[in-house]
Amino acid sequence: MQRVEPDFGVPKRPVDKTFRAFDPEQGLLLPPSLDDWLPAEHLARFIAELVDEHLDLSRIRAAYTEGRGAPPYDPPLMVRILLYGYTTGVRSSRAIEGKCVDDVPFRWLAAGAAPDYRAIARFRKRHLSALGHLFVQALALCQAAGMVRLGRVALDGTKVRANASKRKAMSYARMSEKEKVLADEVSALLTETERIDKAEDARFGRNNRGDELPEELRRRETRLATIRAAKAALEEEARQAARERAEAKARDRGDDDDTAAGAGTGAAGKATPKPKAQRNFTDPDSKIMLTGDAAFQQCYNAQAVVDEKHQVIVATDVNTNAADVGNLMPMTEQTAANTGQVPDQVLADAGYCSADNLDSAAEFADEHGTEFYVATGRRRRVDPPPIAPRGRIPKSANGKQRMARKLATRKGRNAYARRKAIVEPVFGQMSTLQNAKQLLLRGLDQARGEWLLLAACHNLRKLHGVVGVHGLATLAAS
Repeated sequence: MQRVEPDFGVPKRPVDKTFRAFDPEQGLLLPPSLDDWLPAEHLARFIAELVDEHLDLSRIRAAYTEGRGAPPYDPPLMVRILLYGYTTGVRSSRAIEGKCVDDVPFRWLAAGAAPDYRAIARFRKRHLSALGHLFVQALALCQAAGMVRLGRVALDGTKVRANASKRKAMSYARMSEKEKVLADEVSALLTETERIDKAEDARFGRNNRGDELPEELRRRETRLATIRAAKAALEEEARQAARERAEAKARDRGDDDDTAAGAGTGAAGKATPKPKAQRNFTDPDSKIMLTGDAAFQQCYNAQAVVDEKHQVIVATDVNTNAADVGNLMPMTEQTAANTGQVPDQVLADAGYCSADNLDSAAEFADEHGTEFYVATGRRRRVDPPPIAPRGRIPKSANGKQRMARKLATRKGRNAYARRKAIVEPVFGQMSTLQNAKQLLLRGLDQARGEWLLLAACHNLRKLHGVVGVHGLATLAAS
């Protein structure tokens, strides 16, 4: 069979085509307006309207009490670019400075100004507490827009990485071992330095230079001081924890305050840190925690209560305890304080289940009517068999058995099934859209302030999706 070659045809000749004018050297005939370069419903316009007309920046302005010095950047300008940056995942002060030059929304928000990264970093650090307070204001706007119903809320925690490497952490046992080694090395180097000094004095004269410490000695002395400071901090933490436990036990026995204080002092004097207790040299407040990718990292534990209707965060906090169990009631109470009302239902996974939590939840439910659905975890061999979801509840049933029975009912199953769909997407959205997997600032207070700012920006993004730019005016009027 004869092969037929494809016929691609004869190429056409180019014609004398007229292209649109393009002259890179042409100057602007009229001054440009950045306002024409942003769509009417752009997020940057929403942020600008919010900052200029709706957010209270009095706490930031109140910090300026010194009249001397060069004029600082106007707070609304700085809050504009920080809010927009944290909403869109641009959080580095250097990155924000670059965006104020290269990016139209940032240039529009800054009105053509380009604050340098040092000014941005100083402003954020100085006013971090006030910026975190914007979370409450953003939540109030979401409530006014009808985005928060508190019919059903879900509580969960996520491990956000600290701005510190786990390789910069050391256990108490390792500190003690390394302290002895470094002390011996420093002592040997000091002896050698003294010998060299005497030889140089004989060679150059006593009053001539040449007596500086060797670089190796300065480095070891610095490391030794750092390790001793971290070791002392761990010892103080152990003494404080022992004191609190001893005082609590004494009060439970009915002892008076003086006896309890004496018991606490005695326990503190005997307390020593556990050999595996760790402290990070870069960010001492952060802790080693197991993250979602099954790796141990230097982290903080961020908590969030999320409303079902629009996935608005109604309460949030950051702590240094890897376990979630201590956050059930504090976060529920913060929800009521932030919104002025209690939720109808609170959903939480097994990490929040404990006998004390279930008892406290039952008391809260009796007082306020809130229903709690807390997973009780997998049943162990030592656990009593679950109670059937039908029939009367035995009087001997404990809190965990009662909760397990409640979750076994159709209503309980349907309610708890919504937990993942309410809270977990919020952490995913924040990680993806706001680059919130890792904090930039160090120390618990600053980590908490930065997380509050991230949570506020998450809520603002939700508010923008519902009301848009023009809806803010209507919202304020109502």
